[in-house]
Amino acid sequence: MARPLDVLNNALNSPVIVRLKGGREFRGSLRGYDMHMNLVLDNAEEIRDGEIVKTLGTVIIRGDTIVFISP
Repeated sequence: MARPLDVLNNALNSPVIVRLKGGREFRGSLRGYDMHMNLVLDNAEEIRDGEIVKTLGTVIIRGDTIVFISP
């Protein structure tokens, strides 16, 4: 059985989708994470209703705001 951090480790340098509390959603390449599930995404984009709303570049997402991460 895979642990959550194992899944993140396997997703490094791959595209992921991250949904935050409040419904915001981001897509980007996972570059790093820590034990609190704070994430670093490169080439990040904010997505709303399947459409790109904003291109952001490199972002840090605080782990306690994350609802799910989909590799």
